Amino acid sequence: MARSMFAARSEELFMSRFHSTAILRPVILSVAAVSLLTACGGRDRPEADLAAAQVTTIGVNSYLWRASLDTLSFMPLTQTDSNGGVILTDWYVNPQNPNERMKINVSILDQDLRADALRVAASRQVRSGATWVDAPVKAATTQKLEQIILTKARDLRRGAIVD
Repeated sequence: MARSMFAARSEELFMSRFHSTAILRPVILSVAAVSLLTACGGRDRPEADLAAAQVTTIGVNSYLWRASLDTLSFMPLTQTDSNGGVILTDWYVNPQNPNERMKINVSILDQDLRADALRVAASRQVRSGATWVDAPVKAATTQKLEQIILTKARDLRRGAIVD
C-alpha cells in the first residue's frame, strides 16, 4: 500500500510537471521563433517586381535614363544630369535636310517607370538665308519620341527581369 501511495504521488508530480512543460514549451518555442525572425530583417526587403520598376542607383529611374540616352545617341549632348534627370542636346542638323535643325530636352520626373515620369520638349529652327529662324514643332514629334523612349525603357526592364 505504501508503494502504491508512493507511485500515485510520483505519478501526480510527473503529470503536473508534464502539463506545465507542455504548456510552456509552445510559448518558449514561439518566443524563440519570433526573436529569430526579427533578427532576419523584416519589411525592408524590396519585392522583385518593385525593385525592377524602381531602380534608383541614380536620382531617377535608370531604365528611362538609359533609354533616353540610347534614343538620343545620334545627337550631340550639351548637358546630362542623372540626379536631376535632365538631358539637353545641342542643335542637330539632319544631313538629308540641311535647312532644318532640332534641339531636344528630356526630363525624367520620377523614380518609377511610368509614362507621366517622362517629358520631352523639342525646338526646331529652319534656315532663312544666312540665319536660323524658330519654327513650330509638331506635337506628334515629341509624342513619338516619348513613345520610343518608353518602349526602350520597358524592354530594358523586361530584359532585367528575365536575366
